[in-house]
Amino acid sequence: VQLQASGGGLVQAGGSLRLSCAASGRPFGLYTVGWFRQAPGNEREFVATIGWSGSFTDYAESMKDRFTISRDNAKNTAYLQMNSLKPEDTAVYYCAATKSTGWHVKWHEYEYWGQGTQVTVSS
Repeated sequence: VQLQASGGGLVQAGGSLRLSCAASGRPFGLYTVGWFRQAPGNEREFVATIGWSGSFTDYAESMKDRFTISRDNAKNTAYLQMNSLKPEDTAVYYCAATKSTGWHVKWHEYEYWGQGTQVTVSS
């Protein structure tokens, strides 16, 4: 499966963005999807994950009240709605997919990656 993330940009603190992850190549519903982010000088960090049907989701603790992950398998797209953005949310955001079911919060558990989209939150 090929993934392409989009929707990043520059936003003021307190604002919102919705990221999209468009998939192609194989039925999207076969994959668990995750979002990760990486700021300069930092390791890649788990943001959120969603199971193949959308019924299971999980979030990093610092984001669970502000971010919402969702998916539309008919459109082969996953989303990350980000609200109440903070300057510390500034990073490149990546979507990823794995054929493995279950709970996956480590970046190395994902086989497929999109190219990343830059999110910059100004104070």
